[in-house]
Amino acid sequence: MTTQFIKKLIDTATAPYRSAGRFAWHFARGKLGGDPVFAGMLEHGLIPDNARILDIGCGQGLLASWLLTAQAMHDKGLWPSGWPKAPNPASIHGIELMPRDVARAQQALGKAARFTVGDMCKADFGQVDAVVILDVLHYVSIDAQNDVLRRVRDALSPGGTLILRVGDASGGLPFWCSVWVDRVVTFVRGHRNARMYCRPLTEWQAALRALGFDVKAMPMNKGTPFANILLVAKLGVEASNRLAA
Repeated sequence: MTTQFIKKLIDTATAPYRSAGRFAWHFARGKLGGDPVFAGMLEHGLIPDNARILDIGCGQGLLASWLLTAQAMHDKGLWPSGWPKAPNPASIHGIELMPRDVARAQQALGKAARFTVGDMCKADFGQVDAVVILDVLHYVSIDAQNDVLRRVRDALSPGGTLILRVGDASGGLPFWCSVWVDRVVTFVRGHRNARMYCRPLTEWQAALRALGFDVKAMPMNKGTPFANILLVAKLGVEASNRLAA
C-alpha cells in the first residue's frame, strides 16, 4: 500500500512539470523518486499543519508541489493508514537564487505557491511558522550560515519549526560520496565551481542550540549511500519569549 501510494504521489506531484519542459519534468521525477526526505517528512509528520511555510533554496518548487499533492490526496481519502494527517499549508513561499528554477516553479505551479528570486543571505524571510532548508547552507561561509540561521529564528513564530538537512562532515566515505554527487547536481543546475563549507553534525547541533532551538537529529539517507542528516529544530519557549519581549 505505502509503496503504491508513494508512486502515485510522485506521479501526481511531478505531472505539472511537463508544462515547464522535459528537463524540469525529468529532474522532478528523479528528485522526488530518489530522495527519501520528501516521503520522510510526511511519514514522520514533520511539517506543522496550517503553517506558513518558507522553503529556502526551493529550486523548481518540488517541496511545494509535493505538499500540495499530499494534501489533495489526503482529502480524497488516499492516505497510508499508519501516517499522520497530511499537513494543510496556510501558504508556501519559496526563495531560490537561480531565476531559471523560479521560472520553472511558476510555470508548473502557477499561483498555488509563491516563488521569488533571492539570495538567502539577503532575502526578507517575513514571518512564518515553518522553514525548510534542504542541502543549501553549505554553499555559504560558516559566518553566513550562522547569520541565516539567526534570521530564520527571528522569522519563526513562537514554537516554530526549522527542518534543516545537512551533510555530516564526520561521516567518512558516505559524506564524500554526497559531496561528489552534490557537485555534479549543482553543475547540471547551472552553478559553477561552488565551494562548500561543511561541518560535523555536532557543530550543526551546537549552532542551533545556541540560537535557542531544541534539536532532534534524524538519519535521512534511506536507500542512498550518503551521510545526510535531517535536523528537526523547534524554537524553544524561552527563545520565543526573549524574541517577543
